[in-house]
Amino acid sequence: MSFPTAGTAPIAELVRAYLAAEYQWQRNGDWHDLRIGLPVPALELMYPDAGTFGLLSAWNPHSVECTESVNREADRALQRDLVEAGVPFLAAFSSASNRSWREPGWLVIDLPLDRFDALSCKYGQLGTLWWTRHRPGRLRIQAVRPADCEHEHVDWLAAAALP
Repeated sequence: MSFPTAGTAPIAELVRAYLAAEYQWQRNGDWHDLRIGLPVPALELMYPDAGTFGLLSAWNPHSVECTESVNREADRALQRDLVEAGVPFLAAFSSASNRSWREPGWLVIDLPLDRFDALSCKYGQLGTLWWTRHRPGRLRIQAVRPADCEHEHVDWLAAAALP
């Protein structure tokens, strides 16, 4: 499977790829699965005072593949922004099930949703993941929903309306 890019695939195809993707986060050398549509009890146990969790990346803005050096520089900038925000964050990644596409990211804990969305916009991310304590994970897409793309765990955010 070749991961589609925004320049070559309609939004609905990208969303289907995001929904089928695998997501993981790391703590103390162990990797843990994340699933859209399911809560995150392991994170809730590890961070009992946290109310929200989000997975964010700076790689491949607008789902257009960039060089590794460009992606790594964007990732370093995102890390600096997360340190400045003063919230805990853990290594994470997203990938196609066959690993034909993979990108690192960060699982952020208790970053307010407006700041999370602002960072997503800043780094040109079409899709991010978001959990509220005891609730199923949601895919947040910064685009207008196409008529042929509806899913109960997808939030559609008109890109122009975001900060």
